[in-house]
Amino acid sequence: MQAKTMTGLQAKTGTHTEEHFGKLTAKMKRYRNAILDAKPYVDAQRAVLATEAYKAHRHEQLDILRANVLKHILEHMTIYIEPDTFLAGNQARANRWAPVFPEYSMNWVIDELETFEKRPGDVFYITEQTKKELREIAPFWKNNTLEDRGLAAFPSKSRVFYDLGIIGADGNITSGDGHIAVDYQAILQHGLEWYEERAQTELEKLDLTDYEQQKESYFYEASLITLDAVKEFAQRYVKLARQEAHQMTNKMRKKELEQIAAALERVPYAPARNFREAVQSVWFIHNILQIESNGHSVSYGRMDQYLDPYYEKDLKAEKITPEQATELLTNLCLKTLTINKIRSWAHTEFSAGSPLYQNITIGGQNAAGKDATNKVSYLILRAIVQAHLPQPNLTVRYFHGLSDQFMRECVEVVKQGIGMPAFNNDEVIIPSFIARGVKKEDAYNYSAIGCVETAVPGKWGYRCTGMSFVNFPRTLLIVMNGGIDPESGKKLLPDYGHFVQMTSYEQLLTAWDKSLREITRQSVIIENTCDMVLEQGYPDILCSTLTADCLGRGKTIKEGGAIYDFISGLQVGIANLADSLAAIKLLVFEKHQLTPKQLWTALQNDFAGEKGEQIRQLLINEAPKYGNDDDRVDQLLVQAYQPYIDEISKYHNTRYGRGPIGGGRYAGTSSISANVGQGHSTLATPDGRHARTPLAEGCSPEHALDINGPTAVFKSVAKLHTKEITGGVLLNQKMSPQILRSEENCMKLVALLRAFFNRLHGYHVQYNIVSRATLIDAQKYPEKHRDLIVRVAGYSAFFVGLSKETQDDIIARTEQNL
Repeated sequence: MQAKTMTGLQAKTGTHTEEHFGKLTAKMKRYRNAILDAKPYVDAQRAVLATEAYKAHRHEQLDILRANVLKHILEHMTIYIEPDTFLAGNQARANRWAPVFPEYSMNWVIDELETFEKRPGDVFYITEQTKKELREIAPFWKNNTLEDRGLAAFPSKSRVFYDLGIIGADGNITSGDGHIAVDYQAILQHGLEWYEERAQTELEKLDLTDYEQQKESYFYEASLITLDAVKEFAQRYVKLARQEAHQMTNKMRKKELEQIAAALERVPYAPARNFREAVQSVWFIHNILQIESNGHSVSYGRMDQYLDPYYEKDLKAEKITPEQATELLTNLCLKTLTINKIRSWAHTEFSAGSPLYQNITIGGQNAAGKDATNKVSYLILRAIVQAHLPQPNLTVRYFHGLSDQFMRECVEVVKQGIGMPAFNNDEVIIPSFIARGVKKEDAYNYSAIGCVETAVPGKWGYRCTGMSFVNFPRTLLIVMNGGIDPESGKKLLPDYGHFVQMTSYEQLLTAWDKSLREITRQSVIIENTCDMVLEQGYPDILCSTLTADCLGRGKTIKEGGAIYDFISGLQVGIANLADSLAAIKLLVFEKHQLTPKQLWTALQNDFAGEKGEQIRQLLINEAPKYGNDDDRVDQLLVQAYQPYIDEISKYHNTRYGRGPIGGGRYAGTSSISANVGQGHSTLATPDGRHARTPLAEGCSPEHALDINGPTAVFKSVAKLHTKEITGGVLLNQKMSPQILRSEENCMKLVALLRAFFNRLHGYHVQYNIVSRATLIDAQKYPEKHRDLIVRVAGYSAFFVGLSKETQDDIIARTEQNL
């Protein structure tokens, strides 16, 4: 076989996508169409099997119980190998079906059985048989789930903040943790047999007369059960592939099935020997992690780094071509979309588009500070474009030494309108990690986890972000109302004076500072409660086994087994807060164009009537707006955000002092689609926003108010104390496809990105390349745009699957120029 090389720009820039990136093979095209045609159904099989296992093993120690639950599921769940795949492994009974995880929550499942198909977005179909199966197991789970235990455990005062939606944590007590990447490099190099040997060795060393060591023994026994279950699960596919190969008359497909069997006969239990085995091993583990738990943001880590040695070896031996490797990677991308998750509608509003946030990270630098891009980096870009899907997420690690060639190729991917890649900045993230105690070699090996958050794959605990969602604009309204929530009328915070009686901006700022610190404290209590009940009842044994150094410590991740453990919550409505404070300071206390009473009355009436609309227009048009490089508003945000940053850093998480480095907290701005959900419960705000409409997303400016171009946006965002917001500074930008049609503008974008990251020390940016006209047409004629992809927040989604409200929010975003 004559192997070719494929690096960099293989075709002239500006040519048709298929000429530049290659096109799907016939097999992958059929496979993609089959996946897109698959309707998302609710699947009860995992729920039924999990219930059986819990009933059979509920008397056992917790870790062993959880291991046996996964073992029972892997032994009995339906498996299949699609006719056009090179990779085996499925999460549910059919592609894009969503399993139910009853141990985490069943209340909302039963409550919403009849409404899954009637949702305004994120629709799931369900059969009468599935409804029957779920209703039959529901009694076992009554008052017996994570959600039940979490709600019961919330301290009463903190529970009010949760119930009112001021501090959102619905996903934390209805789901597993996720937000992690295991060490795929170690898995490929050593195989699960290495983990098995280590667990057995550690178990045999224990002195069971020591209470703590006796507890460790259950984790080691559970690890051994789980690793064996994964091995046997692979053998089920080996048997199935051989059966199908034996019956197959098509010689090519017969060979492919034999290759699947040969690969899974070995991996993931043994080390991978070639590129095909490596990709199969990664997919198999990735899939099982999302059978074990329904926590999302289970990510692939730095895929180009751990796959490249296998590709280079096979390429040199002429055992693979670039086209064959690309096809395998495309297959992996397609497989990634087959995984699905159903959430309660309340949680769905925070995660519109059914995202799983499964992130692949490429590029960046190695520990020596040298460019880490390689041949697989380029192949992954090609595979992502060919697959043209919202999952997996793709993140490029930027640093000043990234070549113009690779940057230009990334921009070529941006042009495709899939909202990828997102760019994260090594120049900010690596020093931030090192300052927090992360070893240099680990900091240089970070990857994106889920959206824009970052962690060290294989060494970091759960939920590096996403712990809770704090609604900044609603908090401001509570502060202005003397500590009383104007929506519910409940007294939540101390009374530092009502806005109507305030005579200076400084009074409001002082009240905000003290109140935000209390809200922050309450968010910590809520987060700790969620972590406590998860630790008490829902350890993920496989994920812990594959995360260093749980086996060395004899602890699961939740008990402190990971080497590093930092977490962050998410702060929602950053731009609304900035614009509101600027309007109050300038129009009320400096220019006196409004009295405090006039503004407050207008807010309570949602700007009703002619006078109310006049006030709203004054707020919108006469006050400076965040996103325009105007210190009159930007510095107000920096000042108002700081109390949260300072306060959250005071508190430890539940793993502090139990082994990991860190155990602390920091800020993060990735609001996902919580800006829509939390907007529903937020009354009119002083920036002129109407009641119950979406808040601004991430740290992006409010729609259509950033009028000075992308450079001004970058400058405003860069004024935030980015190195302290380690949980991610999420910036969405939108451009019309026409902008990037010329080579000159593509190079302008490369230069703009370099300036943002090198000079302004920006953390992150991602692009929606889609016209307003296309989005509006897709609303009217969804059948014509079934695979139109948009960037929602830190993830992409199919536009037509979103609710109209979320679609409208995306349509309203500012279209920037260059």
